[in-house]
Amino acid sequence: MRLFKTLRLASRDYGHEWQMSACFVLALAAVLGPMLVLFGLKFGIVGGMLDQLIENPENREIRPVSSGRFDTEWFAAIRLRDDVAFLVPRTRSIAATVELNSDKVGRIVRAELIPSGIGDPLLPDDGPIPTGATQVVLSQQAASKLNVVAGDTVDGSVTRRFRGKRERVHLALTVAAVAPASAFARDGAFVDVRLVEAFEDYRDGRAVSAFGWEGTINDDPRSYPGFRLYAHSIYDVAALSRHLGEIGVDVRNRAADIELVMRMDRNLSAIYWAIAIIGLVGFSLSLGASLWANVDRKRKDLSVLRLVGFRTGDIMWFPVTQALYTAVLGWLLATAIYFAAAYAINDMLAEQLAAGQQVCKLLPQHFVLALTLTVGAAVIAAALAGWRSARIEPSDGLREL
Repeated sequence: MRLFKTLRLASRDYGHEWQMSACFVLALAAVLGPMLVLFGLKFGIVGGMLDQLIENPENREIRPVSSGRFDTEWFAAIRLRDDVAFLVPRTRSIAATVELNSDKVGRIVRAELIPSGIGDPLLPDDGPIPTGATQVVLSQQAASKLNVVAGDTVDGSVTRRFRGKRERVHLALTVAAVAPASAFARDGAFVDVRLVEAFEDYRDGRAVSAFGWEGTINDDPRSYPGFRLYAHSIYDVAALSRHLGEIGVDVRNRAADIELVMRMDRNLSAIYWAIAIIGLVGFSLSLGASLWANVDRKRKDLSVLRLVGFRTGDIMWFPVTQALYTAVLGWLLATAIYFAAAYAINDMLAEQLAAGQQVCKLLPQHFVLALTLTVGAAVIAAALAGWRSARIEPSDGLREL
């Protein structure tokens, strides 16, 4: 009951001296509001850049600089790494092409063959993939030239010179889907690795029993000159590239661009937290000094409370309660300032931004963190005044009567 009465008296006193209470709240909002806007700009700009890096699969791609000889054991070993998201072998680029023809148009499209499979980062997660040897996912440009859609059939053909004669084979290919425009900007077809291998074998004069194509028999273990490799995240690119370099595979990636944005994020975070700490410490000292002065000003009233039976612990809650009110109300006002400023900034730059993009942006957890830090700083500041109020003796009020 004594604690409840202390809280009630502190609340009524806080409302009675509303001018001074409002000054405390405005002082806090003047410090916290600009910090929220500053962090919103930092999170919106740098966070947006990081999101673009993360969402663009090209930033996770690691490409070999030159041709090599990679066997099936090599691919199996690399796939065991936790930082590898997708890996398929590539054949020679000169053999990875096909001439496509459709009954709907009178033209032939020469398309690049892109080995693909389950988990291909360039294809939608919920879309069809070329799982069969005669299935293809066409690039949007190739599908437009052939005037085909998912479910249509196109004719794929390749030529070779074998035993002094020029030969051509045709293969009916089913269009499983059309890839997004961002997946491949040229004429291309995502296909199963088996189809790319079959076309390469045919061009090299080897027999392909799966399609009945005649040629020489070659039982030598297959090796590949290249690969398509994607790391799990942009944060894995550097380590995976370093590992490949250690085993003698020269690669290129976009680790430099990723590191630039991440370094910018770290530097801006350090600057922001330095400003935030200075502001919170400054406000805590200011609030602590004000509450200390307030306790001295109400020394007589607090001593009377001690005289009528309130304990030391009860009296300490008096400045703490008022500090909590200041923290919560100041946070609410600072949040309102942030939303007004963020709306103005985002509206001003709306024409330069993509749909749904925001320059100034905060997540709900950021507001919770701001409230937690503000309340913590206020309680620490009030502890000094609480210690001061605890030292007031009941006789102090009698001496001033």
